[in-house]
Amino acid sequence: MKPRRTTARRTGRRAARPARRPIRPVPSAVPPAVNHPEPYVSVIIPAMNEEQTIEAVIAGARGVHSRCEVIVIVNGSADRTAELARSCGADVIWYEQPLGHDAGRSVGAAAAKGEVLLFTDGDLVIPAAKLQPFVTAVSGGADLALNDYSGPVRSRLPHPVVLSKHVLNLLLGRPDLKGCSLTAVPHAISRRALEVLGSGLLSRPPLAHAQAVLNGLAVTAVHHVPVGRMNAVRRKASGSDPLQEIILRDHLDAAALVLEHRGGRAGFGDGTRRREWVR
Repeated sequence: MKPRRTTARRTGRRAARPARRPIRPVPSAVPPAVNHPEPYVSVIIPAMNEEQTIEAVIAGARGVHSRCEVIVIVNGSADRTAELARSCGADVIWYEQPLGHDAGRSVGAAAAKGEVLLFTDGDLVIPAAKLQPFVTAVSGGADLALNDYSGPVRSRLPHPVVLSKHVLNLLLGRPDLKGCSLTAVPHAISRRALEVLGSGLLSRPPLAHAQAVLNGLAVTAVHHVPVGRMNAVRRKASGSDPLQEIILRDHLDAAALVLEHRGGRAGFGDGTRRREWVR
């Protein structure tokens, strides 16, 4: 029995052969899971009970630079956050009790060895591509590279913290910054900024922000990361929000710092008002 002839054989054409797939090289740009001995970038991550996200957060952080160190400040945690961070090659600074709002930034900054200090949080999973612009901005001359995030401003009653950020920047003569400040992560600062401000002041971001502008440091908003949508909503034990009160108090102290340096009107003129006529 003769084999059945295909259409290709009857017409004299060769049967089509499947195209060979090109051999692609295996990507080798995976950042090593270990801190560089001479880091250029220090990524500082405060974390409290973040075992669900800390590995992904560290993975994103490692991709910002080939010479990178990751410092995780684990405080008040009752889960495996510290263990998982160590398994990812991060330096872990551990405290049994919670440090309180933003104090982990000061602790991490004091331990950092890099020329660029990048700050994020243990519950924010941000890919390296969205963290890279902050490092690039500081490498290019910025002292404070801020998240270009002003918070929700279109509501009839904006949040008091959002308003306080805008007011502080107006007092500082930086309306271009709108509601951007060191209060929102991610952001990065230069080694020069750390030396001018000191690590301790970083635990009060509005004061550090104001002091940086008053000292003439280069402050710019460089990249938008919508952390308002990324942050998990944490229920309050009572109707009040103690964190909001802390942030507002820090902004009031920052405003007082501006008035102390620039006078009672923060450098703004009195317009056409004739105070000498008022008795």
